[in-house]
Formats: sequence, structure tokens, C-alpha cells
Amino acid sequence: MPLPKRRHSSTRQAKRRTHYKLTPPTLTYCKRCNEMARSHYICASCGYYNGRQWLTPKAEAEA
Repeated sequence: MPLPKRRHSSTRQAKRRTHYKLTPPTLTYCKRCNEMARSHYICASCGYYNGRQWLTPKAEAEA
């Protein structure tokens, strides 16, 4: 198995790692309750996705 003959410099290592970054999730407004929610996910505040209710919100479940 081949091994590197010389040590890679820290600059070269940093150049390679410049693309290892996190991107913030894309947020949109929920069509039903106008709260900020992630795209293509069930809304955490109302529990709706694509016009159907999938979850009951905690505030309604406790009442």
C-alpha cells in the first residue's frame, strides 16, 4: 500500500479542509400557521405537512 514520502504542510491541509463547512437549514414560512419551518418537513408548531395533519402539537395534546 503506498504511503506519502513527505509530510503535507499545514497550509495544504487547510486548503483541502476549506470546503468542510456547515450550511444553515433553509427555512420557509408554514402556509397554515405562518411560523418559520424547515422546507419539506412537518411544521413543529401546527403539525401539518402538505395539507395533512401528521402530528398533534404539544400545546393541544396537554390541554
